[in-house]
Parts: sequence; C-alpha cells; structure tokens
Amino acid sequence: MTDDELRWDHVPQLRSPILLAAFEGWNDAGDGASMALGHIGSMWDAKEFAAIEAEDFFDFSSTRPTVRLTDGERVIEWPENSFSAMRIPDHSHDFVLLKGNEPQLRWKSFCAHVLEVAKRLEVKMVVTLGALLADVPHTRPVRITATGISPEMIDRYDLQRSRYEGPTGIVGVLHDSFAQAGIASCSLWAAVPHYLPGTPSPKAALALIERASDLLNLRIPTLALEIAAAQYERQVNEVIEADDDMIAYVQRLEEGHDSGDDLDDDDEDDLDPIGDEPSLKGVDGRLPSGEELAAELEEFLRDNGSK
Repeated sequence: MTDDELRWDHVPQLRSPILLAAFEGWNDAGDGASMALGHIGSMWDAKEFAAIEAEDFFDFSSTRPTVRLTDGERVIEWPENSFSAMRIPDHSHDFVLLKGNEPQLRWKSFCAHVLEVAKRLEVKMVVTLGALLADVPHTRPVRITATGISPEMIDRYDLQRSRYEGPTGIVGVLHDSFAQAGIASCSLWAAVPHYLPGTPSPKAALALIERASDLLNLRIPTLALEIAAAQYERQVNEVIEADDDMIAYVQRLEEGHDSGDDLDDDDEDDLDPIGDEPSLKGVDGRLPSGEELAAELEEFLRDNGSK
C-alpha cells in the first residue's frame, strides 16, 4: 500500500495506541531524544509497518544519504521517517514509534502524512521527545521540561504551558496539526550541556525515558542506559579535572543550577519546549576554551568510548 510518499507495509491492529516521536537533527541535542526512542523500541522489539519516503522532503545536498558495505555489497541508506508498532504485556495501550530525521521541505505535507497514520490507527495521544542545548552542568540531574497545549492535558499530566514566540521546528508544527485534529499531545525536553553539543548523551536519554515512564504509567527497563550514563559522566570528568579553567567553568554552572538560576521561568519561555527551538545562551564568564573545549571533550569520548 503506497501513495508514493507514505508507504504502508501493513496496517497493525492496535489497542488505543499512543504515538511516541523523536527526530534527529535540530530537535536532538546529544542524540538524547533519538537514543531514548531507540531504546524504548528495542526493549519491546518494535516492528516497522510504514514509512514516509525521503525523496520529496529532504535536500540531499544538506542531508546526504550514506553508503555502507553489507556482505561486500554497496548499499545506499536514505534518510527516512519510519513508523513501528509494539505491544507491551499488561499495558492498556499499544504504542506507535515515529523515528527519523527532521525534514527540510514541505512540512505541511509531511505533517499531513503523520496525521494520516495517527487517524488510521486511532491514536489516542501523542508524546514527542526532544533535547536542547542549555547552560547546565553535566554533573547534575538532567532537567526535563514537560509541556502541553490543552488545559485538560496540562492538568492531567502536570505539564507546563509554553509561552514561546519565535522560530519553531517540525515538532512544533506537528503539535499544531494534532491540536487542530483534536488529538491530545505533549512534549518532553531534556537540557543537554552546551559544551558537549556533539557528544551522545545517554544521561539525557535516560532522563527522558524516566519522565515518559511516569507520564505513561509504563515501566521501561533502563539498566543499560544507567550504565552508559555513569560512564559518560565519568569520562567527561576525566577531561574536566585535567584543566583548572574547565573546573572553574563547570563549578559556575553547578552554582547556577543549585541556586535555581541556570534556567529560570523567563529562560524557559525562550527555549520553546513545544516548538523545539534549541538555544545556546551566553553565561556570565568565558567558556574556558571556546570551541576547543567541546572539541577536546568530544575527541576524548570518541577515543575512550569502549572504556
């Protein structure tokens, strides 16, 4: 089954499904959101049933396909947004996972395809996951912002109402589409240290899963992520502890976090947790090594990933 852009392999039979979505790219600092969704899918062996073809939604000169060798054969992998389904024993809902890349073109058409899947499967609620860069230290618990649009959702799940105005991403446009269609939705955002922009953050993924678990009344096994998060923090500490300027900088962030000044209510209005506007704000004081700090940390973590 296909309309050239939305390809259905089959239509799964699901019980009052909930849609979970995450997109790599602008919405996914430290791969926190995509890592969290991938972990959830792997826990219950989610099976793909549909996909949105890439041809009409991506500029391939910006988001390039990749070539891989499989059994000696060259295979081109295109960016794709795929839907998978999973059933969790003893839970009242089944789940649909939408995982892929934020499209660059024809967002209204893209959202229409997502909405078509949601309506066809009679999705009852949508939860999006995201991660943004913020002035937070890696040594403290990850701050999660949970927001909703409808008063009913906000009251029921103890969410915040976003007051953001400004540029938005595909997550913000999707939430507007769901609202117009009468489908309840909310968004979870993890704050990732801005001095680790390109380093995968299992700590952010773990925090997103823990908040999603509470919201969905779902017990998600997280031992592997807990181990990875501890290793992540330990490896970053090894780099930080070798440089007095880095130590001082992280300590300033810790002081701001502990006093509640790292991300106050006014800052949250600037972050757009529904519309996913990742923001990198200046802090009082100089980043010790500028881009070199992030590069050094990322290089260390790449070289020591198997420790």
